[in-house]
Amino acid sequence: MEKVLRPMNGFLALLLSIVVCGAAIFCFTLAESNPFLFIPLGSVLMLATFFAWKGLMIIQPNHARVLNFFGKYVGSVKENGLFFVNPLYTSTKLSQRSQNLAIPTLKVNDKMGNPIEIGAVVVWQVEDTYKAAYDVVDYGMYVRMQSEAALRNLATGFAYDNIEDENALLTLRDGGEKVQELLQNELNARLAKAGIIATEARISHLAYAQEIAGAMLQRQQATAIVAARYKIVEGAVGMVEMALEQLSTKKIVDLDEEKKATMVSNLLVVLCGEKGAQPVLNTGTLYN
Repeated sequence: MEKVLRPMNGFLALLLSIVVCGAAIFCFTLAESNPFLFIPLGSVLMLATFFAWKGLMIIQPNHARVLNFFGKYVGSVKENGLFFVNPLYTSTKLSQRSQNLAIPTLKVNDKMGNPIEIGAVVVWQVEDTYKAAYDVVDYGMYVRMQSEAALRNLATGFAYDNIEDENALLTLRDGGEKVQELLQNELNARLAKAGIIATEARISHLAYAQEIAGAMLQRQQATAIVAARYKIVEGAVGMVEMALEQLSTKKIVDLDEEKKATMVSNLLVVLCGEKGAQPVLNTGTLYN
């Protein structure tokens, strides 16, 4: 479990080490008068100086050091600045800055079995330095592998769109923020073992695989055409109904059932046709 330490101020230790170093140099200058005293003393003081300098460490903003004493976890230093720790400690540098991971485009099968291509961008950072340093071998590689696994699992759990699954409440294409929230939650569940937190996860690429892209595009176009035709016919029927009602109410012309059928047929052809109607002048009656 992570334990945050606040070591001794490094500036005080640096000042004391400089004083000791000066004393060592002074002893070497007096070596001629009494070499058996000042040379060993100066050497000890110089070793003490180097030993103290080894305990100095500088921690940059949004960085941390994990301290270990002969195989035993001592604690983590997260505060930035100059500090002094036991020179016998070994330290591991960790960055706590936000990092981007672009998951390469993956080819997977969606819930309906259709091959699709999907990619995502993940923003992550180290939260627990102990887990990142000791619970996984390489936390950077761990993030990449688990992010790909989470994205694959998400893609296989939902249909690409509602064309394949009309009853789907959530699809990859129309899910939007909800799909991204599900991806982020699964990432955090997987990365918690390494002390990593995913602060953002967004799908960056989503498409049908090339082998079925053409067929799916034609299917989408056909669906759109059918929907458009439905709206056109629905509107045309309403306009014909309104026209007959207005003609009858205002008594502009008296139409029997056969004439009404002919008028309805002509109006539907005009309103539902893809091209503009060509007018035909009838110089006789309706029946010849």
